[in-house]
Amino acid sequence: MTSLDQIKSPVAEDLKRFDGKFRVYLKSKVFLLDTVTSFIYKRKGKQLRPLFVFLSAGVCGEVQERTHIAASMIEMLHTATLVHDDVVDDSHRRRGFFSINALWKNKIAVLVGDFLLSRGMLLALEKEEYGLLKIISRAVQEMSEGELLQIEKARRLDISEEIYREIIRKKTASLIASCCAAGAASAGADAERTEQMRLFGEYTGIAFQIKDDLFDYTSGNITGKPSGIDIRDQKMTLPLIYLLNNSPLTTKRWIITTVKRYNTDPLRVKKLMEIVREAGGLEYARQQMLAYSEKAIGMIGAFPPSPFRDSLKELVIYTMEREK
Repeated sequence: MTSLDQIKSPVAEDLKRFDGKFRVYLKSKVFLLDTVTSFIYKRKGKQLRPLFVFLSAGVCGEVQERTHIAASMIEMLHTATLVHDDVVDDSHRRRGFFSINALWKNKIAVLVGDFLLSRGMLLALEKEEYGLLKIISRAVQEMSEGELLQIEKARRLDISEEIYREIIRKKTASLIASCCAAGAASAGADAERTEQMRLFGEYTGIAFQIKDDLFDYTSGNITGKPSGIDIRDQKMTLPLIYLLNNSPLTTKRWIITTVKRYNTDPLRVKKLMEIVREAGGLEYARQQMLAYSEKAIGMIGAFPPSPFRDSLKELVIYTMEREK
């Protein structure tokens, strides 16, 4: 598998410049706020989303100042959602470190998330980037709808495969889609090319989420994610949905009872995970993941050959083969 550093190489200098610009955009006149955002900045992850923005711009033209604005808006939105998610999930760890709500309590965490979200929107207005604002605002709307749709369906556990795809399209894929669309638009791509890149991002994002679903059925020591946590949280992911769709009524009742009432029973959860594996749920999810990744790679095949296109293809493969 190509390393992430190799994938980043066509835009390595742009990513370095982005780091400095993003830090400036986070500055405020409130010491507490600067303290929290500095903590966030120092613990940033792999920066996959800015990478999607810059590579998409390179595929469609050239990285410009507008591209840095697009990447900053995306990163602020993404960070805001992570901060808010930790509050909603009462999670005290993020990427191996204490979360914002663990260190500064929920009220400050919510307000910091609000600041990041509004700062991203104001940045677009200050720079008069209304097209980018429209792309990214749509992602905010869809991510919120996806979260609420998942909560609504989780109450009855009546998620079909079609509804599951709609949830992850909105929750996860819409953000990666906006990265690619915003990157393309920032480089001056027309509406057709921008839509092609948006679809590339959407297909990649769906495959990315299915990969995350599969992590729940692998060793927590490898992935850093405790096995069975989705079942504990009553999340109906693709392997489990496949099992439900291919089980007799008595087994379906046992599965639903386990997820609803015994989701914290380690022995019962372990048994359910074994049944998912034996029924072919993991293999089915892998097949679906590969199908979407192939659709994504096919989508960028229409663009001229370039190091940027090569890196985007390798980035899709990287997201499928990553171990966490």
